[in-house]
Amino acid sequence: MGMWNDGRLCHGGDYNPEQWSAATWREDVELMRRARVTLVTVGVFAWSRLEPAPGRYDFGWLDEVLDLLHDGGVRVALATPTASPPPWFSLAHPDALPVTAEGVRLHHGSRDTYCAAAPAYRAAARGIAATLAARYAHHPAVALWRVHNEYGTSCHCPHTEVAFRRWLVDRYGDLDALNAAWATSFWSQHYTDWAYVSTPRATQYLGNPGHLLDFRRFWSDTLLAAYVEQRDLLRTANPALPVSTNYVLGDWVPVDHARWAAEVDLVAVDHYPSAVDGGAEEQTALAADLARGWARHGRRRADPTTRPHADGPATWLLMESAASQIHTTGRSHTKEPGRMARHSLSHVARGSRGAMFFQWRAPAGGAERFHSALVPHTGADSRVFRESVHLGAALDRLAEVTTGEVVAEIALARDAASDWALRHPGMPSDQLDGPAELAAAHRALWRAGYGCDVVVPGDPLDRYRLLVLPALYLAGDDTVDWVRGYVEAGGHLLVSYLSGIADPHARVHLGGYPGAYRDLLGLRVEEFHPLAADEQVLLSGGGTGRIWSETVRLRGAEPVCGYVGGVLDGLPAVTRHRVGAGTAWYLSTRPDDGTYRRLVTEAARTAGVQPVCPDAPPGVEAVRRAHPEASWLFLLNHTDRPQRVRTGGVDLLTGVPTAGEVALPAGGVAVIREESR
Repeated sequence: MGMWNDGRLCHGGDYNPEQWSAATWREDVELMRRARVTLVTVGVFAWSRLEPAPGRYDFGWLDEVLDLLHDGGVRVALATPTASPPPWFSLAHPDALPVTAEGVRLHHGSRDTYCAAAPAYRAAARGIAATLAARYAHHPAVALWRVHNEYGTSCHCPHTEVAFRRWLVDRYGDLDALNAAWATSFWSQHYTDWAYVSTPRATQYLGNPGHLLDFRRFWSDTLLAAYVEQRDLLRTANPALPVSTNYVLGDWVPVDHARWAAEVDLVAVDHYPSAVDGGAEEQTALAADLARGWARHGRRRADPTTRPHADGPATWLLMESAASQIHTTGRSHTKEPGRMARHSLSHVARGSRGAMFFQWRAPAGGAERFHSALVPHTGADSRVFRESVHLGAALDRLAEVTTGEVVAEIALARDAASDWALRHPGMPSDQLDGPAELAAAHRALWRAGYGCDVVVPGDPLDRYRLLVLPALYLAGDDTVDWVRGYVEAGGHLLVSYLSGIADPHARVHLGGYPGAYRDLLGLRVEEFHPLAADEQVLLSGGGTGRIWSETVRLRGAEPVCGYVGGVLDGLPAVTRHRVGAGTAWYLSTRPDDGTYRRLVTEAARTAGVQPVCPDAPPGVEAVRRAHPEASWLFLLNHTDRPQRVRTGGVDLLTGVPTAGEVALPAGGVAVIREESR
């Protein structure tokens, strides 16, 4: 994978030496050695220190820091600082400050205060990136370029309007095609001049769904173009250095990360769970599976002549995580002892090349002064730092697992545009949430002990026995052919409600729901019956459904369970349809977690899929990585009591043979190099 990968797993995080004295720098390097830190990101928010005035640079402090880190054996992901322009830039270019959908111009005083469509910003970003490349592209400490930080901003300024119109002309060619795609005959929105097309600003009532969807696509492409401009400058300076950027996860982010994956040398993600209870572990597993899926997708789509670092298994890197906190709404929850390691090793189990954190040392001031860090305000004499030392030692022992692919025979399909389209406020329910449906399906599989990959429509499916479509709302001809071809070749399919409802422009497929898949599923949905937030429906055989219900008419499918009571009493709620050697299941409601788990278990059993470790007790997460000569079983005990799992091999973390059974302490982890299976 290039110079950033020297055979060790990465351990470290964002390091901000510009916030500290030279004496602290030397202390930091010594502490990094104690914690076996292998990689730190430097310079993410240092633009005002690197270029304190236009064209005037101060690199002396950065020279010294890089030399210290190199002498201490710590590699550097050198960042371009373009996520936070300096004050002088905002004063000189007020037109490059972002504008909200309500028309409010935002001002300097935080991060991400720029418009990525503004020519002045793009030129300044290229300028600082090129200057850093000229000075540091061959510095021995620099092992990786990290462009920007968490691309995800949007804007509605005049620069954006011009760029958006240009993007639409390239996409549609003429106004007739645009009007057809956006169904502009509705509400007298028909456009007769490109000048009439603006960004989707705040309106009196509901905005046009096609307009809003294309604006998200436009921003994904615009931000990608901004990244590529910097990447190409950095690559030219030293093609041996990989270039990446760190993905930020969340519904608000207008970025199609799967599409971006072909343009980065390494998929890198930031992940901060929001659930305090066991949901944090479920969120961690899903984020890691998403990242691995993007890495695999990007590797397939990449041009090997321009992306020379994409080799080996589908690996990626956890670039940022929180050492000691879970950030929830309204407060920060302190992670219990051992939880940092379990979260970190769950990511490694699922393909990450290590565990990185934001941040190395907690700052005394600034907006995120109480964000967790490996060296907290209390210093190195702290539980958090001691746990980071133990994690560094554990990662040192696990380097061999990087040769193995994660074993998974179930695929979940996810499409960013489908998630964006479901966010339109004109949908039949305000509870519709694409990422939440993906999480519900993944949670059911996770709790049942199955390994799964997240795929993008069009990805090869030959390695999977079961394909799950959780609210894959948009379906064009290519996606329909992809799904149909998989099932007709003997694959098994599970489809949730609101899949295949609309085309890629968010126009509804007519003739009955789910229009794209009704023949394949052997049914026809006549009506939706959205449920209130506090409402649920009873299902025959036990269990309940939430959020959604439907009038389902069978056209060849057989009922698995039905609705009990109300206007849908006796009608099918869950169905299955034999299609050649395969089976197509349909869920017309969101089952409760226990029912969902039972259903996916039955679908997996029908498809011939076994849990990763059938002997693992509830609360013990099992992930297997393998290559033809070896396999490794990760066992993570998320319970507060000891657990035992039957397995044979050697625990890499302790070096102790398991003698047919591994004893996991409460909250403990084992990584077993398995005997031949």
